[in-house]
Amino acid sequence: MSKSYRVAIVGASGAVGVEMLRVMERRNFPVASLRLLASPRSAGRTLSFRGEEIPVEALTIDSFAGIDIALFSAGGGISRDFARTAVDSGAVVVDNSSAFRLSPEVPLVVPEINGADVAGHRGIVANPNCTTAITLMALHPLHKAFRATRLFASSYQAVSGAGARAIDELRRQTEAVAKNQPVEKEIFPHQIAFNVIPQVDSFLDTGYTREEMKMENEGRRILHLPSFRASVTCVRVPVYRAHSVAVSAEFELPVSLDGARAALRAAPGLKFLDEGYPMPLETAGQDDCFAGRLRLDCALDNGLAFWVCGDQLLKGAALNAVQIAELL
Repeated sequence: MSKSYRVAIVGASGAVGVEMLRVMERRNFPVASLRLLASPRSAGRTLSFRGEEIPVEALTIDSFAGIDIALFSAGGGISRDFARTAVDSGAVVVDNSSAFRLSPEVPLVVPEINGADVAGHRGIVANPNCTTAITLMALHPLHKAFRATRLFASSYQAVSGAGARAIDELRRQTEAVAKNQPVEKEIFPHQIAFNVIPQVDSFLDTGYTREEMKMENEGRRILHLPSFRASVTCVRVPVYRAHSVAVSAEFELPVSLDGARAALRAAPGLKFLDEGYPMPLETAGQDDCFAGRLRLDCALDNGLAFWVCGDQLLKGAALNAVQIAELL
C-alpha cells in the first residue's frame, strides 16, 4: 500500500471499535488521519493509537467529511441511519452490523473466502456474523474439496459477542456467586455465570433465533451456494472471549480424512490441529481460527464432524473488517 487513508471508526469506544484500533496499529494500516466516533456519552474520552491520544467525537451527519474509509461497529440502527450518509460524503463503509448483510447490492465478505466480491461494492461492504465467519473459515476449504450441501452445528459463544457491558456482567456475576451475594441481570435474560443459555438474539416464529439463521442466510452469500442449508443452535457460555462451534457437515463428493486434513492444513487464516483440540482460552487474541477433532460423521452418509474456535472480536469482527479495508 503506497497511499494513506483518512479513516473513521463508528462505535470506537465499544469492544469491537477498540479492537479495530489495535488491529490497524498492529497491521500497519496506512492511516493518514483517524476520526473516532461514538455516542454523545462517550464523547470526550481519548483512545490511544500509535502513541497518540485521540479524542472520541459524538457521531453526527457531518462526521464523514473528508473520510475515505469508515468502519462501522455501533449496531444496525446506527448503520442504517448513517452508512448512506458516509457514502454520500465520499467514504467507503465497512459495516459490522447485520443491517446490509442480506442486501443483494452489498458484498458480504470474508477475505480468505470471497475477497474478490469486494470489487463489486457500491459504497458499502458488509462484515458477516462472527459465528458464521469463524465456522466458514473451516467449512470453506472442505467445501472446495467436497462441495458442502448442509450443516448441523451448535455454537458456544463468548459473552464479549454481546459487547463490553456483557463482559462486565459475567465478571460481576462470578464475583457475586463466589461471595454468596445476589446476582443481578442486565444484558442476558438469565444468569450467565456458571450457566449456559441456549438463546442468542431474539426468537423467530420458527423457533430458531435470528443468530441461528445467519449461518444459512449469510453462508449462502459468502460461499456463493444458494442451496446451502444450516440447522444451528446458538448457546451463550460463561467464557469472556472466543467462540467455539461443533459442526457436522454433509457433502456431495465422497469425503476422506486424508483429503480433509490436507484441505484444512492449506487453508489461509486457519490452523488445523492433528492432535489435541483448540479451546477458547488459547484462541483468544489470535488472528487465525483453529480447527480440530476432525472425524467422519457416523450419522451422515457423506459427512465430516469437526470443532472450530476463533476470536469473535478479531476474525469475527475487527480483524475481518480491517482485512476488507485492506482489500479496498
